[in-house]
Amino acid sequence: MKRSGTLRLLSDLSAFGGAARLRELLAGDSAVRVRGSPDGRHLLLLRPPGAVAPQLLVASRGPGAELERAWPAGQPSPLDAFFLPWPARPALVLVWESGLAEVWGAGVGPGWRLLQSTELCPGGGARVVAVAALRGRLVWCEERQARAEGPSGSPAAAFSHCVCVRTLEPSGEASTSLGRTHVLLHHCPAFGLLASCRQLFLVPTATTWPGVAHVLLIWSPGKGKVMVVAPRLGLSYSKSLNPGRGDTWDFRTLLRGLPGLLSPREPLAVHTWAPTPQGLLLLDFGGTVSLVQSHGGTRAVGTLQEAPVGPWGSAALGTLQGTLACVLGSTLELLDMGSGQLLERKVLSTDRVHLLEPPAPGMEDEEELETRGNLRLLSALGLFCVGWEAPQGVELPSTKDLVFEEACGYYQRRSLRGAQLTPEELRHSSTFRAPQALASILQGHLPPSALLTMLRTELRDYRGLEQLKAQLVAGDDEEAGWTELAEQEVARLLRTELIGDQLAQLNTVFQAFPTAAWGATLRALQLQLDGNGKLRSQAPPDVWKKVLGGITAGKEPPNGILPPFELLCQCLCQLEPRWLPPFVELAQQQGGPGWGAGGPGLPLYRRALAVLGEEGTRPEALELELLLSSGRPKAVLQAVGQLVQKEQWDRALDAGLALGPSSPLLRSEIFKLLLAEFAQHRRLDAHLPLLCRLCPPELAPAELLLLLRTYLPDEVGPPTPFPEPGAEPPLTVGLLKALLEQTGAQGWLSGPVLSPYEDILWDPSTPPPTPPRDL
Repeated sequence: MKRSGTLRLLSDLSAFGGAARLRELLAGDSAVRVRGSPDGRHLLLLRPPGAVAPQLLVASRGPGAELERAWPAGQPSPLDAFFLPWPARPALVLVWESGLAEVWGAGVGPGWRLLQSTELCPGGGARVVAVAALRGRLVWCEERQARAEGPSGSPAAAFSHCVCVRTLEPSGEASTSLGRTHVLLHHCPAFGLLASCRQLFLVPTATTWPGVAHVLLIWSPGKGKVMVVAPRLGLSYSKSLNPGRGDTWDFRTLLRGLPGLLSPREPLAVHTWAPTPQGLLLLDFGGTVSLVQSHGGTRAVGTLQEAPVGPWGSAALGTLQGTLACVLGSTLELLDMGSGQLLERKVLSTDRVHLLEPPAPGMEDEEELETRGNLRLLSALGLFCVGWEAPQGVELPSTKDLVFEEACGYYQRRSLRGAQLTPEELRHSSTFRAPQALASILQGHLPPSALLTMLRTELRDYRGLEQLKAQLVAGDDEEAGWTELAEQEVARLLRTELIGDQLAQLNTVFQAFPTAAWGATLRALQLQLDGNGKLRSQAPPDVWKKVLGGITAGKEPPNGILPPFELLCQCLCQLEPRWLPPFVELAQQQGGPGWGAGGPGLPLYRRALAVLGEEGTRPEALELELLLSSGRPKAVLQAVGQLVQKEQWDRALDAGLALGPSSPLLRSEIFKLLLAEFAQHRRLDAHLPLLCRLCPPELAPAELLLLLRTYLPDEVGPPTPFPEPGAEPPLTVGLLKALLEQTGAQGWLSGPVLSPYEDILWDPSTPPPTPPRDL
């Protein structure tokens, strides 16, 4: 059955700050770039370089100041601007042709403020020609001194570009974290960059060398792969491209190694490109729309009723729920992507219409949830949405149904009877009154109360979860959908009592989606690195209590089901082993009585070691770090003993010196352990100054000599002035002098002289008295 679309006005833009300027820019310039924020609350309008008056306007719906900047003639203006998908606060990045990048954020003070400014091309002599933002990464194409490589128009000048990437993540409340620059492609032509939620598309431009203008690339960072595609030739090849492993490609070498790609071919004649979750849409000058899929295959989607009017005519493409939308001038056409059939054709009242991307799943506000699944159009007249009937079989349950279904599962878990509880029984039984009261409140039979206010966030999450499930059933953007579903499920489970089914479900999610599950845990615990490289957490104590809780007697989980803390340690061992010791150290600081950290039972470092395996099979470096960072005397002594066996004297001494005045006994035990090694062999002599610093201040020279006598090896024969060849040199007074001076100085300053010969140490220039000679 043919679906019919309806055009509905969502806002006349009066709810946005700076509405007058917003309407003026939308009505006055058809070339203005328009982007919506991931939460749908902000609109970005940019007049790019070359416009009569380059200008930037960021308008916000509801409270919040707008950001407006203008650049006079002759002054460089931004090449492009993008919103960043940061959940904590709205943020955007501006990039100039010179390589200057500015990150702006809102929500950390009054209005928008500059968070960071950096140079993408610090060496100078480079020019940014295209830029894109891709899920925590900034990717740009830069031209590097083309004139030095050859005259304009020559092959050397045409392949003088490179494509680079840097990670861009939030750090704390009012700062950002920029990773190091990694070059993806060397010696490539000028590429245009387009980003979808999962992939980056490198497409030819008008200045691309004609011999390779029929080739485009699809980079998938999550898979560490790049697809090289020639749509007109029907060829596609996959190559590894993972910056984390240091992968990089010379573009010319890459193409020469792929058969058939350099066959003579006409450049791609494309009027409009549009990235989508399904792949890259191409609209040619004849009105035909094609889709280059993420695996490299190309297929025709359909043909529009009318073709673009010349290369400068405006056109916009988008997809949602299996429908292609094309805004061509003042015409909106909706096509079924499966059959190419025209579903609807509408004539709009203006030819300056912009197609907005839908808000990111999970970041919409209440108003955006109402229009989820619809296309959004923006013009000077207002913000509109195009809605149509949902496909058969993808029906979202009502809020009332969700209440009874969720309550049914809750009561079933607590029930001891064997019969299955049904939502219908909950609706009519007088035993279960809570879900009936809540359903009545939501249905409007009772006046709103504080309960509805408290439950609004939970109900929105449940509704968003059901919509996400419907999206997965419809086969829309499956990989990102599964990842988001895993993150939402972990966040939900961390708010429940982690026993029984909930704990088993948490284990299942961590096994199937470890990266997504750890990312959700990272946000729940609010983990971040401070300036000293230490992990810090701002999560409330009740969250840590659930994570650190051990196994209660009588409630042991089945085999293979790990408690939350052990589950996190196992996940860190797989993803980031270097984070495990600081995480355990932080967990020990957070623990309270009975949480598994400060109460009875195994200490946390022992629980973490158990995850690493049996003793003797664990990674030695990781085990040592866990023991040293535990702060437990037995663990630290065990670690120092292992370091002594490996003859890693520096680390053993540093472990003792790192202990503060609050651990004098442990420090003294480490000193005695190392003193025994010092008495038996000479491999510790080079580290004698550190051993002197470790010496306990209360140790007297006489006590030191008694300790040394205990540790000295037994003599097997009469003493000789020189050691036997190949034998270990014995301990001498010269080596012992530094330690005696250390203890002597401390003893002199702290109390009376304990020995009549101790004052000799204070005046080494005075010889002892000469004994009388027999005449």
